[in-house]
Amino acid sequence: MTRTVVPSEPVGTLSDAWRRCVGTGRLNLALRQDYQESLALVQSEIGFRHVRGHGLLSDDVGIHRPYDAAGHRGTRYSFTYADQIVDSWLALGIRPFLELGFMPSGLASGDQTVFWWQGNVTPPRDHAEWAALVQAVVRHAIDRYGLDEVRQWPIEVWNEPNLVHFWEGASLEAYLRLYEVTATAVKEVDAGLQVGGPAISPGADDWWAPFAEFVERRDVPVDFVSFHAYTTGPAQHVPFGTYQTLRDPRHLLDQFATPAKLLAGTRLEGLPAHVTEFSTSYRPDNPVHDTAYQAASLAPVLSEGGDLVDSFSYWTFCDVFEEENIPTAAFHGGFGMLGHRQLRKPVFHLYAFMARMGSDVLHRGPDHLVTRDAAGRVTVLAWQPVGGTDAPEEPDRHDLRLSVPVGDASTRRASVHRSRVNDDEGNVLSAWRHLGRPASPTARQLDLLHEASAPARSHTSLEVTGGRIDLALSLARHEVTLVEIDPVRDETPAWLDDARILGRGLAPQPGRGGA
Repeated sequence: MTRTVVPSEPVGTLSDAWRRCVGTGRLNLALRQDYQESLALVQSEIGFRHVRGHGLLSDDVGIHRPYDAAGHRGTRYSFTYADQIVDSWLALGIRPFLELGFMPSGLASGDQTVFWWQGNVTPPRDHAEWAALVQAVVRHAIDRYGLDEVRQWPIEVWNEPNLVHFWEGASLEAYLRLYEVTATAVKEVDAGLQVGGPAISPGADDWWAPFAEFVERRDVPVDFVSFHAYTTGPAQHVPFGTYQTLRDPRHLLDQFATPAKLLAGTRLEGLPAHVTEFSTSYRPDNPVHDTAYQAASLAPVLSEGGDLVDSFSYWTFCDVFEEENIPTAAFHGGFGMLGHRQLRKPVFHLYAFMARMGSDVLHRGPDHLVTRDAAGRVTVLAWQPVGGTDAPEEPDRHDLRLSVPVGDASTRRASVHRSRVNDDEGNVLSAWRHLGRPASPTARQLDLLHEASAPARSHTSLEVTGGRIDLALSLARHEVTLVEIDPVRDETPAWLDDARILGRGLAPQPGRGGA
């Protein structure tokens, strides 16, 4: 096994692009207790900056309220639910990444909908009325939260308009018109607000050139570009579930890098790039989301993705989510890094581990990331490299050995705290299987599942020689592990002797309890 010597001096700074945004189920779900408790947990252990989801303008949030009664006709904008949603987010230290969609039924030009909850995906029947709605939303936000705050909320126009499921006819021409009307309306309220798009799905690279040409020719505002990235193939449906083939997870990094290449030389070159959805599967019922493989596959993406884009938003933070109707089991392949009742999946721990990393990057490798913080604590995130469907099956073990710099010339020992998740340890899905996959776990079963969802942990200390420790790690199948290394300042008094705690080998003493 080759030993990798980790440099003593930083080679760069760890980007926080991985935590700048996270996805959510439709916004109405933010009113539910399980959702709110899940977001509180995510924020306490990870701490995302923004949250993005569908349905801000859909009927179940109730902003757009046309009326025609008793001789009165017009439109009222109601923010009763929207205020509760945004208030709850801000109270937890997370800001909106506003996605403008879907179409309110009172403004829709047709009746095509998407998802079980029937989000309308047709263009507005009146673009002037749509612009008025957009401005009402933005002005209300500024009145309630202040201009300086709202300027920190990116505003994205629609979601995956290149797909017929999300935009009637997947019409590029109709989307470009919507984008122009929307971006212009936003900037008329305040030029400092951030607006962008086109929020396209993987496989829609043919949209970049016409989008760039259109906004340049028409001088349409664009402050950022946005797009999505997934690695799964066509869906193979079974009752209440989906299986899909998987590409190599590093294909996500290729997707992250592609728009910048295609936009070189256009007006959009160099703009902030936001991946507003990413994961392995684009299906909300694919069991891969619940596995340790999911965590191991995304570890290199979190390590390197910030070198390519300004943010990449995991889809989603919890399983309170209803695109394909109400889930039928506690674990159902949902998008969330948390299952229902705040059950931590392995990918949650990957993010929690990243949140404990330092800011100075000492080394990156194909199976590890080493950082150091201002206090001198060194952190090692290590994972078993995994491939896609066509790759050989991963072995039961993966070994790596690192020479890690610790402390200074006076440091003699270092404490080593290790947390790990894999196919068997720290894996709530494995525990659920052993319980017989209960669809609705009892209170007792939930307690067992919460216990099983904690990472396996171990503690030791190692001798420091020449300012370094030799760290040998053996990872189980699909493991992600975090090692935290701290220089030890030994404060053990000279009279303490742990070998004497049980009294063995001590000479008898006269008096109480003696011979």
